[in-house]
Amino acid sequence: MTHAAPLPRLHAITDERVARRQDVDTVAAALASGGREHLAFHARGHALTGLEHYDLAIRLSVYPSTRLFVNDRLDVALAAGAGGVQLAGGSLDPEHARRLNPTWWIGKSVHDLPEACAAQAAGADYLLVGPVFCTATHPAHDPLGPGPLAAIVGLGLPVIAIGGVTPQRVPELRAAGVYGVAAIRALWDAADPATTARRMAQELTR
Repeated sequence: MTHAAPLPRLHAITDERVARRQDVDTVAAALASGGREHLAFHARGHALTGLEHYDLAIRLSVYPSTRLFVNDRLDVALAAGAGGVQLAGGSLDPEHARRLNPTWWIGKSVHDLPEACAAQAAGADYLLVGPVFCTATHPAHDPLGPGPLAAIVGLGLPVIAIGGVTPQRVPELRAAGVYGVAAIRALWDAADPATTARRMAQELTR
């Protein structure tokens, strides 16, 4: 499969809270200046209307050094010219989504090895795996732990780790073989978003 650009290693994911913040554009610009070509913005928000989701995607697409990914809403991804899509467990299969745009990076969200194997068989380009650590976003989910994470990495697809990821934990995750990391709070709530994104991107590309 031919993609227009390499898969970014740092993924800044939104939720409804982030999407509706007054400073979302300011923080996005700072993250883009720090992460540059290694950064992907994910327009995500389960409770957003289609128009809100599209508006968010367009606002996150204006930074030429970064990539735009859209979670679940393939119509929004097409309309906003996204470079990739992130599919949840109940979403369309990757191979079906690929018919809409063969150059998309198509990721699948998985929580264990069986889900990862199924996503690989369905044609996912990469796996968003988590939670790798305890996280306030999904408090009911137990963290994966090093064994299951290593088994998923061993499948051979690029693994983007999510869940409790902080700048301090990136070296540990890289040592475990993950391709990249994704975060909400660690990036969007950072005291210095530009420096945080730059630090994480540098750790991921060493």
